[in-house]
Amino acid sequence: MVHEIDRRTLLAGLGLAGVAGLAAPGLASADTAAPEADNPLDLAFRIQQKYRPFDLIAPRFVQYDSAVAPAAARSTLVDTGVRPRAPYGSVLVEVRSLDGTVLAGLVGNRTVLGGYDGTTATIEVDGEVVASAPASLVAPFGFAVVVNENAVTVLADPTGTGTGWQPLLTARDPIRERIDLRVPDVLGQLNYGYGGRGDARLGRVRAGYFGQAGVRDPHVVQHADGRPYIKDNKLYLTLTNAGLGFFQQAHWAVWTLDLADPTRLEQVATLFFARDGVVLGDHAGQIVHDRGRFILAMSSWGDFDFNGVHIRHVATTANVLSGVHVLATEKLALPTTVSSWDPALTKIGGRWHVAFVESPAQQPAFVFHPALAAGPRGGDYTEGLALVGADTSVDQTEGTILQRFGSTWYVLASDGDARQYKVYDLRTRLLGTLDAPYGTNIPHPMVVPVRDGWWLLTFDGTQYAEPVLGYGGHGDFIVMTAR
Repeated sequence: MVHEIDRRTLLAGLGLAGVAGLAAPGLASADTAAPEADNPLDLAFRIQQKYRPFDLIAPRFVQYDSAVAPAAARSTLVDTGVRPRAPYGSVLVEVRSLDGTVLAGLVGNRTVLGGYDGTTATIEVDGEVVASAPASLVAPFGFAVVVNENAVTVLADPTGTGTGWQPLLTARDPIRERIDLRVPDVLGQLNYGYGGRGDARLGRVRAGYFGQAGVRDPHVVQHADGRPYIKDNKLYLTLTNAGLGFFQQAHWAVWTLDLADPTRLEQVATLFFARDGVVLGDHAGQIVHDRGRFILAMSSWGDFDFNGVHIRHVATTANVLSGVHVLATEKLALPTTVSSWDPALTKIGGRWHVAFVESPAQQPAFVFHPALAAGPRGGDYTEGLALVGADTSVDQTEGTILQRFGSTWYVLASDGDARQYKVYDLRTRLLGTLDAPYGTNIPHPMVVPVRDGWWLLTFDGTQYAEPVLGYGGHGDFIVMTAR
């Protein structure tokens, strides 16, 4: 999930327990059965849809709405009494008139707030302003404060329509120096809050889990044998929800894609992971349904600091395809001594196969290539994985996918240098490349059989507000088709 950063200049640019109950297995119906195709090299993909999911609050994950459940003011701040289970939340305020300061963020035994006083946007911790930027807004306007990990971003929508959000100010290090919102005992004392100083007349206020500034790393939820998880004519997939900033600000979510209308992409679950005493937004992985359990494997980007990345996992009977989950994970024992990410798991011929990315270096430049491991016949996905092969001839290739065409299994991956989707056999021997448009960034080749053809789900490198937020707020969602 490195994607295409200018790997030679990246460092210089960086200054700036889930819900109980298990869903019934999703089964591919007759009209979604795998079409005939014995060789992926015979397919020609073309772009059918390209669009940008963007929500400061994920639509299904609104936790507070003043139009439904107004709260009484306490001093100059309203404590909603509602909090997120992970430090990924937003407060959106309609500002109708302002002769003072509007505030929003987290309140409780401590405060982390964003504000605007008519001339300046600010971020403050416990009343101390730690970052500021000039701004000029005329009421009425929309005001928002978003927490992604320990990063806080203040945004405004001058149109007041909810469609024109632009960041005014963002900060991470000054917040982390004073408070660590990833620690459950810290976040557990804080609720969403809003209010003002002076004369600030507010309209509707909403708060809830942060949605996304874009999406990337699509990976279809599947059964252990590789069949896609389809229910009610909807394909389930995971996406990395781009945050307002670098990799740590992103998190993982489950979405559905309507097979009758590929423009209908809807988030149905949001996933967070507990490890090392904190809750993180690890992402870029896969979910597999296997014999009454869900296997989740993901990459440890949630605390990435250029000291390595690895693949983590958890198996659970919780219905992770719906709701909010915080799950404890463990490191997956892979046959590699270097960093790893982008896991893909499938049981082939009675043996678990795990495709992944190996990365011998992240400094001074990222170097990464595809690899494949397999376990013993009859063993679980955690048992006895041995390296089958790797393509060490490439150093900008990620997004590993396992997919069957006809009776043959292949490893797909994306080569950012060659600008091609590469096709390997199960010994990682290169067979050729997909006939498909290759856009910006390093788009993953998530090929899936759908109805009477094939879809390739991917993304691009289109950034959101990069001058303020820096790299990480990408990308557009792309649907290609082949028949």
